[in-house]
Amino acid sequence: MKKLVISIVLVNLLAACASEKPQTPAEAAPAPVATATAAAPSTVPVAGAPVAATSPARVARAPVTATSPARVAGAPAPAVTSASVAAVDSLNDQTSILTQRSVYYPFDVSAVQEDDKPVIVAHAKYLSEHPERKARVEGNCDERGSNEYNLALGQRRADGVKQMLVLGGAKASQIESISYGEEKPSALGHDETSWSQNRRSDIKY
Repeated sequence: MKKLVISIVLVNLLAACASEKPQTPAEAAPAPVATATAAAPSTVPVAGAPVAATSPARVARAPVTATSPARVAGAPAPAVTSASVAAVDSLNDQTSILTQRSVYYPFDVSAVQEDDKPVIVAHAKYLSEHPERKARVEGNCDERGSNEYNLALGQRRADGVKQMLVLGGAKASQIESISYGEEKPSALGHDETSWSQNRRSDIKY
C-alpha cells in the first residue's frame, strides 16, 4: 500500500515538472518602464488636444515678414522724405490770396483801390521770393469812351499795378505792363454790372 501511494506522488511530481516551461532570457527580462523623455509625442493630431511643446508642428515657425502684425504693431511709421512729397506752388493753392489775380476800378479811375491792395502786396511778395517767375499786367476798360482813350486808361491802370509790385519787392524786369483798352471784356453785357467787371487789371504769370 505504501508503495502504491509513493508511486502516485512521484507520477504527480513528474507531471507537474513537465508542465512548467522554462523561461528564456528575453522573457525573463523586465519590460522597460516608459519615462517622460523616452519617446517623442505622437505626430497624429488628436481633435481638441493641445500640441506638445516638442511637436514639429509647434517648433517649425514661419519667418516674420515686414507685413506681419508682430512687426507692424508698435513699430514707428517710415519717415516721409521731402523727395516723396511734390512741392505745391502757392499760386495753385486755392486757399491763398494769390488765386485772386484781378483788381477792379471805378469808372475813369486808374488808382488801385484799398480793397485790392492786399492782392497786389501778396503778388509782390511772391515775385520777390521767386525771381525766376515773370508776370504780365493787362489793363482793361469798359466799352464807354473812345478806343484811344481806353487804351491810354488801360495802360495807366497796368502801370499803376506794376509800380506797386516793384515797391513791394518784385523786380521791374519780372513784370510787363500792357493795355487792351476795351478789346478784352470779361462780361459782354451793356450795363453797369458788366462794365464793373471789365474795368480791371489782370496779373498773369
